[in-house]
Amino acid sequence: MRVNRILLSSALVVLALVIQVSILARLHLPGAVPDLLLLTVLGLALVYGHVGGALVGFGAGLLADLAPPADHAAGRYALVLCVIGYLAGLAKPDNGRLKSATGPMVVVVAAALGSTLLYAGVGALVGDTAARNVGLGGLLFTAALYDLLLAPFVVPGIMALARRAENDPLAETTSSAKATDISSGWLVGGTGLRIGGQRGGLRVKAARARMARAGRIKGVKRL
Repeated sequence: MRVNRILLSSALVVLALVIQVSILARLHLPGAVPDLLLLTVLGLALVYGHVGGALVGFGAGLLADLAPPADHAAGRYALVLCVIGYLAGLAKPDNGRLKSATGPMVVVVAAALGSTLLYAGVGALVGDTAARNVGLGGLLFTAALYDLLLAPFVVPGIMALARRAENDPLAETTSSAKATDISSGWLVGGTGLRIGGQRGGLRVKAARARMARAGRIKGVKRL
């Protein structure tokens, strides 16, 4: 990944994890907890593609596995977000621009359901049956609902920041150089017009001088 991608992704992931642990997890909402970290990974994956989405998802999940108050095996959420980031990156549009909000909303719902199911499945493999005790159906519904309500306030902003960071600084320099060239061209053109005006004035003066000379000559001949 590029340096600007790594820096931006790291900052956004850390910020999302801090907000999720310190604020969202303490709301005590029924069912699941709004997954701000998942939405951050989705927003970056829709811009960076499947490879970048998988890398960001793995890093974000591993950080969530190690951050307190995590009570599950390390690497469990890293695997979940790695897979989700990869699949979400496959939905990246070819031109990098989304025509409507329908696609991202479908991706958010699918990711919320898929991450919950995958997390519960991996937990079942390692002997964690907490999802069964809470109720998997309720977790799926509340996870999709909370993430869908939170997505319009998170995903577009994440994608906008990622796109802005993807812009090449040399492009701005080139644009400025082109603008300077255009300005110089206008100045040159203006100077040319002024020179043309001066030439036209000289021509008029020369014509008037010739007419005056012709008049004087005619006057002399008449005399």
